[in-house]
Amino acid sequence: MSILSEPGRIARGLRFRLTLIYVAFFSVLLALVGIFFVAIVRTNLDSQVRQLLDDEWVAVRGFLRIERVAGIVSPHWYFDRDDPDESLAVSRLRRVDLITDDEGRVLEVSQTYRSLGIDSPSQISSIFRQASRSQKPVWDVRTAAGGVPYLIRYGVLSQSINRKHRGFVIAIGRSLAENNQFVAKLRRNYFTALPALVFLCGLMGWFVSSRALAPVKQLAGAAARISTTNLRQPIPERGAGDELDHLIQTFNNMMERLADSFDQIRQFSTDVSHELRTPITAVRGQLEVALFTAETTDQYREAIATALEDVERLGQIVRALLLLSRAESGQLALQIVSLDLSAVVRDTVEQFEIPAESSGLQLEVDLPETCPAEVDRIQIERLVSNLLSNAVKYTPPGGCITVSLRSEGDSIRLAVKDTGQGIPPEDIPHIFDRFYRVQSADPEKGLGLGLSFVAWIVKAHNGRVLVDSELGKGTEFRVLLPVTQPVRPVPAVLADSGQGG
Repeated sequence: MSILSEPGRIARGLRFRLTLIYVAFFSVLLALVGIFFVAIVRTNLDSQVRQLLDDEWVAVRGFLRIERVAGIVSPHWYFDRDDPDESLAVSRLRRVDLITDDEGRVLEVSQTYRSLGIDSPSQISSIFRQASRSQKPVWDVRTAAGGVPYLIRYGVLSQSINRKHRGFVIAIGRSLAENNQFVAKLRRNYFTALPALVFLCGLMGWFVSSRALAPVKQLAGAAARISTTNLRQPIPERGAGDELDHLIQTFNNMMERLADSFDQIRQFSTDVSHELRTPITAVRGQLEVALFTAETTDQYREAIATALEDVERLGQIVRALLLLSRAESGQLALQIVSLDLSAVVRDTVEQFEIPAESSGLQLEVDLPETCPAEVDRIQIERLVSNLLSNAVKYTPPGGCITVSLRSEGDSIRLAVKDTGQGIPPEDIPHIFDRFYRVQSADPEKGLGLGLSFVAWIVKAHNGRVLVDSELGKGTEFRVLLPVTQPVRPVPAVLADSGQGG
């Protein structure tokens, strides 16, 4: 099983598939190159034979005369028989030749041409008309009895016989056997060597794919070394600026987001364990006190009432955590509607008039008559309520809280300003974290989740929240929201939940 698994794993590997594509591509390419090269060689050889026959045709016109002797029209070759070069040239010209008149009567024919088959008078007449009309030679390929192909050149020669011009058809030829043998040998040798070339291409492809995939292997090795303890250890980029560098950047960004998520989970686990342990410990302590020390009914009632308060606090924490977790995980969909934001803020502020008055605070509003916006009404009410709740909690008696709303072009600015104790500069970057409380704050005044809701609501509305604070003088929260919201799909899991906030 292990013997078969290794080849199977190699065959499924990307390196093997890249090499296979490389080999297939070059196999087709080399085959096409071979076919094209053989065709080019054949064309060049045929051109050479045609050029040779054209040169021989010029020699025929120089040596040949067709004359009437004793009443018989016949061809005569005039050359110096004592000159071996001229004798050899004429002998070569007459090796494959045919001479006829324009009506197809044969005046001279070589034995080799006779083996090719003498043209009929109708064929000769057709060739004569075609060559006379176009003033160009006529070409044909004929095959001898032994299967040897010959290229034949037909031309027209005009002679004056007895003061009359007559036309004659002269055919000369050359064997193509050597050319065909050369082309066949070239084709056979090339395609015999083709498997070796393909094999060499395969080796080259295997090497090239190995070099190309080396950065991917390095990326996989670096990813394998990453654990929950070193998520922020980035993979070094190659500096090539190619797709692999883009992949490494994307991977590093993903690991950074995972590291942030792990940090958030760790912090969440720590905060939850701490926040839930405190009320549970208090409930247990109150019940133990009631069990071991209470003697009267009033003492039991007091212990149970205190325990119920801690249980209620525990329930508030659990409900707030569940709601915030649903919101941050995308399970809480916004119900965006067009409404008058001034009316929403005014109604929410009115709910805090009595708590502010009982705490000795002055509550002021600066709102326009109307302020149209596309928002989730319930979440905006929660945002304003959380900001006002914090302002009321941390502003001493005699202070002032101001709520203002302004439309600024394509955005809306909502501000809640108080004259409370202020936030230390080092705490401002963390006030939107879960369960984070300023060290000087009273732990009994909240759960540390209100501003986390504010941050999520602002982000969900594609807005921003800014904080200005000075110790002993107060704090101002400014929320910037777009007037219109982009159309976004509602997850199907929420379509039937009926949750609007």
